[in-house]
Amino acid sequence: MGQKPVVAWFTGVSGAGKSTIANLVDQKLHALGRRTALLDGDNLRHGLSRDLGFTDADRSENLRRAAEVARLMTDAGLIVLVAFISPFRAERAMARQTMAPGEFLEIHIDTPLAEAERRDVKGLYARARAGQLKNFTGIDSPYEAPDAPDLRIDTLTTSAEAAADLIVARVLAESGA
Repeated sequence: MGQKPVVAWFTGVSGAGKSTIANLVDQKLHALGRRTALLDGDNLRHGLSRDLGFTDADRSENLRRAAEVARLMTDAGLIVLVAFISPFRAERAMARQTMAPGEFLEIHIDTPLAEAERRDVKGLYARARAGQLKNFTGIDSPYEAPDAPDLRIDTLTTSAEAAADLIVARVLAESGA
């Protein structure tokens, strides 16, 4: 495909901007002639992982499936953008180990919980705080921020557009462009 495959794994709390930024990155890479695939937590849960809930074990299995799909896509030569909360360091480490050396970028979309709640258009945080959603990351289930991500985006100081530009530059550097 004329490109080195790479997985850009976006992690952050619900409402951080992972999908928004990943979609912008996807558009920018396409405009540059790169072949990409975008995996989003929501679209996998409607299909491949529809049999899973939100327990810690189910979240782990969901991420294992996502990592395996991403690996298959990198085997096909694609740049794969994966936007999942992926709350646990161990699961993100497992995803990294699934890929060939040098094919994985952990991108922390860093947003304080209060800001994510303020942005919450789906009302998920309010439902979680009211006890209507169990195991919601940041409320009654932990989010383990990356200790040393390959790239950290502070969404309080960086716009989605600027974040996408930073990520595209890093992905292109990793994929040998």
